[in-house]
Formats: sequence, C-alpha cells, structure tokens
Amino acid sequence: MKLQQLLSYTRRAVDDYQMIQPGDKIAIGISGGKDSLALLYALHGLKRFYPNPFEIHAITVDLGFINFNLDPIRDLCRQMDVPYTVVQTDIGHIIFEDRKEKNPCALCAKMRKGAFNEQAKALGCNKLAYGHHKDDLVETMLLSLIFEGRFYSFSPVTYLDRMDITLIRPLMYVNEADVIGFSHKYHLPVCKSPCPADGVTKREYAKELAAQLNRDHPGAIERMFGAIINGNIPNWPPRHTCANHSKDK
Repeated sequence: MKLQQLLSYTRRAVDDYQMIQPGDKIAIGISGGKDSLALLYALHGLKRFYPNPFEIHAITVDLGFINFNLDPIRDLCRQMDVPYTVVQTDIGHIIFEDRKEKNPCALCAKMRKGAFNEQAKALGCNKLAYGHHKDDLVETMLLSLIFEGRFYSFSPVTYLDRMDITLIRPLMYVNEADVIGFSHKYHLPVCKSPCPADGVTKREYAKELAAQLNRDHPGAIERMFGAIINGNIPNWPPRHTCANHSKDK
C-alpha cells in the first residue's frame, strides 16, 4: 500500500465519523508496532491538507521491559517534526513479578491506557488516536461473540467521560495486510514487543480464527466488517458521508 492509499482510507474514516474538529490536539498511541507507526504516518500526512487544522503528539508508554529500544521511533518523530513523549512505568514488573498474573493482558491494558490517557491530558490533548484496523474490529467482534455472548466491537469514536477526552480509530477501514505492505514499503522502524505474553493471547486466537474463516470463505472478513458498521451495536456513532464515497478496491 502506498501512502496516498493510506491517506485515502484514513480521510474516509475521519470524514465518515467526524473524528477531527478544528483545533484538535491528538495524542497518538505509539506501541512500536506496525499499526501505530502506520497511524503516525497517516495523521502526519493528513495534517498537511485536511480542512480542519489539528496538532499531533506521539506518546509511548514504556512498560519497563529490558531490551526495548525506542531510539528508531525517536529518530522517526524527529524527522517528521512530531513531538514525542515516552512515559516510563514499571507496569511490566507489577504484572509479571509482583502480581504474577496468569491472565495479564486485561490488567496491563487498563494500566497502560491509564498512563497514556493521563499523559495526553497533561499535554493538553483532547483526542486520543489508536491504530486499530479493520481486522482488529472483526477480531474484537469474534471475541465478544465467543467469550461474552454479545455482538460488539470497537467504536470509531468513543467519548471517555471520566477523562473528558475522545478516542478515535482513524485506520478502521484499512486491512491488516495493507498495513503490513505499507510497513515493508516504507521501512517502518517496528520495535518487536518484549512482552512475555505476546503471541499467546485470546486475541491471537481470534486472529487465527478470522484468517481461517477468510480462507474457507473468501471475503468473510469484509462481510463481517460490513455487519459491524451496518449493525446495531450500542453507542455506535452514525456515518455522515459514507454514502458519498465510491467503493474502495
């Protein structure tokens, strides 16, 4: 995928769900993975021509694992002239050493998001941006159906009332395969996760399940995504301009 295509999908999502208003200051969550780095490229590119002027600030929550080198991301943000903040924490030690959590992901995510949100507020940001793509939304829906018995997925826009801040997901129309292609084409400085639980989570199970369904029934992921955005998920925001877009290939 070329940058122009990434920007096209991103702008479509931003327009459809009115994710960005004039004067927004958006904190971009940078994990070091391909998705968050693609999001950084997308919003940095969109910022140059989008009619609603906005600012971006990249933030990484460092969980305290050893051998997690963020210098390549620092260099990238410097080249892009994007402010970058690293929040140092001991979340990894708390999860795996102090508490010895058998199912660490939920608590880790809660603590990581809390640290990210607090830093974003401290920097004066009124929006948070996560790099969740189309496959993430489908996998979340499968997890919800299988383990919770309900039809649910990430919302494109979520107002977090306790923090008085809004979360947006501008990559929601982008396939993971395209993110991978973009990462390779533009040589994104992906930092491999040092987390001991990486690759052994329920989400990995959902990812494999979605991939298998798509192999057995080509187009299944697209149809499931269509069910998500056209369904009746509680608190799902209305689309404003999608009818005016031609179908993306």
